[in-house]
Amino acid sequence: MSSRDVILDAARTLVVNRGFDGMAVSDLCTESGLPASSIYYHFGNKLGVLAALLERTFEELHARFPAPSSYDDREPLERFEAWLTTACASLDQRPDHLSLLLAISVGPHKDAETVRSTVRRIRDYAHASWVKALTPVFAPDGGEEDEALVEELAVLGRAMTDGLSVANSFEGMSYSSRVASFVSLIRGLADQRSRAKGVTSDADEA
Repeated sequence: MSSRDVILDAARTLVVNRGFDGMAVSDLCTESGLPASSIYYHFGNKLGVLAALLERTFEELHARFPAPSSYDDREPLERFEAWLTTACASLDQRPDHLSLLLAISVGPHKDAETVRSTVRRIRDYAHASWVKALTPVFAPDGGEEDEALVEELAVLGRAMTDGLSVANSFEGMSYSSRVASFVSLIRGLADQRSRAKGVTSDADEA
């Protein structure tokens, strides 16, 4: 492993356990076993370490997080459940990813441009994945109202994973433990909307 990766691994451990304020360069040296000169050579300063750590986290999440299109051979609800099940299993294997993002998102450097832009890119990617997973269920034919619902549910889904990252840190709750409940919610809502549209169609025909 390169010295750069050793430093980033040490930084991730420190940020997740102590927050960014708890990550002094001296702590990085102790955790990584490398001198301060190595840290400055690779990253310039402490904020540079944070920016590089975020970028690597995005790359790791992108590699591990399944694309909803991987399940296009299934019916919409089964497709959604398969995607969410696999996504949560991936997060359970590396819960530090979202814990890290949460710690940084509420930290003192959250407004630094290098931090804000990368965090936004990661969250936009997650939101887009939720939208792609939910669209075949609720808005297969488009429509402003249906697409608005998909957007709202995507925000809710992303908020659920944010909350589970806290529950995971403090209570050891897994992401996978909530898959069934969320899938039931989505199935129930889809059934309710399907029945409502059926009633509307009958009324229109009359």
